[in-house]
Amino acid sequence: MVVERDRVVSSDGTSPWPALWALVIGFFMILVDMTIVTVATPALLTSLRADVNSVLWVTSAYLLAYAVPLLITGRLGDRFGPKRVYLVGLAVFTLASLWCGLSSGVGMLIAARVVQGFGAALMTPQTMAVITRTFPAAKRGLAMSLWGSVAGVATLVGPLLGGVLVDGLGWEWIFIVNVPIGVIGLVAAVRLVPDLERTARRFDLVGVALSAVGLFALVFGIQEGQAYDWGTIAGPLSVWSLIVAGLAVLAVFVWWQARMTGEPLVSLRLFRDRNFSLANIAITTVGFAVTAQGFPIMLYAQSVRGMTPTQAALLLAPMAILSGGLAPFTGRLTDRVHPRLIGGFGVATFVIGLVWLAAVMTPDAPVWQLLLPLALIGVSNSCVWAPISTSATRNLPMDQAGGGSGVYNTTRQVGAVLGSAAIAVLIQARLAALMPGGAAVGGSLEPGTGGLLPEALREPFATAMAQSLLLPAGLLVVGFVAVACFATPRHLLRDTAPPVAPAVAARE
Repeated sequence: MVVERDRVVSSDGTSPWPALWALVIGFFMILVDMTIVTVATPALLTSLRADVNSVLWVTSAYLLAYAVPLLITGRLGDRFGPKRVYLVGLAVFTLASLWCGLSSGVGMLIAARVVQGFGAALMTPQTMAVITRTFPAAKRGLAMSLWGSVAGVATLVGPLLGGVLVDGLGWEWIFIVNVPIGVIGLVAAVRLVPDLERTARRFDLVGVALSAVGLFALVFGIQEGQAYDWGTIAGPLSVWSLIVAGLAVLAVFVWWQARMTGEPLVSLRLFRDRNFSLANIAITTVGFAVTAQGFPIMLYAQSVRGMTPTQAALLLAPMAILSGGLAPFTGRLTDRVHPRLIGGFGVATFVIGLVWLAAVMTPDAPVWQLLLPLALIGVSNSCVWAPISTSATRNLPMDQAGGGSGVYNTTRQVGAVLGSAAIAVLIQARLAALMPGGAAVGGSLEPGTGGLLPEALREPFATAMAQSLLLPAGLLVVGFVAVACFATPRHLLRDTAPPVAPAVAARE
């Protein structure tokens, strides 16, 4: 890999950018599908004649099947090649999307969503691994900014796209629309993504089993805790016992990885790199905040302001536009200045934007007062993804690119699951404290399902939603500390090193 001025080219003289754009197509689809179902909940309830818990599992099943295998699928990319694993994942995801759209019952839809989530898990680590292996460390920021901005924008676009499709064509089309896009993505990936060197080593089957069981128990317990009121699931099994069991199995997994003399599923040597460890902490808080912020905003917009799902989703448009539009500029800066400066600015303004939004979320606030802090959050999102992602991957060994990407995406996704669960608990608690019968009211007001509240309830409801936004803002402070502790990247150290004498340079 060589760099010609500002142009990045591979050793064979080709640019890695077409490959990245091909991979971004699929990556965008799978992240949109994390949130797109939310606004379709009323349509699913009516069309499939299902209860609320069953419909909520349409999203829960996808998130579980997506989050749990990420450690494993990242390692599969190292062994079988990221292109091959990505193509298999995209084919599975596309076919499962068609299955979702043709489902005639909620059980069939949930099964299809499990398959769709597994396809997404196969794809995600490969996109990041290809960036790591085809872009030089000194020019990786712009590529990671595209990858990160897609992650941020897709999370925001999902509810908006879902509202438009459900209102205009029907709930089936939130899945069927993936089919032509998936076919285009497959053709593009076959033609543009290079076949990268594979690492033919034995697979850690014990590590696979431990990681899968541990992550499933932990993610399921956190994700579904609210549905079971954090109590009993079945017989002696409770939510908390499942979470504790998941943590215990993951502790055994770490112990197993440390004592393995062969090839572990996750090399703990990765965490010796300071920036890799700190980036995983930071991205967990960002994933938490990006997911958590949407619930109180959507509930406030629909239940207090009387907006339709599409109108409520349009509130997020400035956030999405600024996040995606500014990403190339912050990506270029990430390659030239210390990541703690851009990332620190991004996380700090994220905190300020959430606190500002909480302050203006009143029943009669003008819409422009809401759009200003949302726009600031969009600016902050453009500044957090690239510095954190590049800091995580700059020093990854090439044969560990897939495994490292799997770890990074797992922590991001676990952060998102934690954000979803924690914000639901806090919303219920604040509603119970501020409104008579508030817990019951809040329990029936999932995003996309609630109507306009009676006038007497709007003020306390808005206050509860505003106070809930302070949780992701508070956790982002931890992310800010992690970003502030990033070490200086090696390529910046080389750029600031004293010039080498000509005779020495000739010998090198």
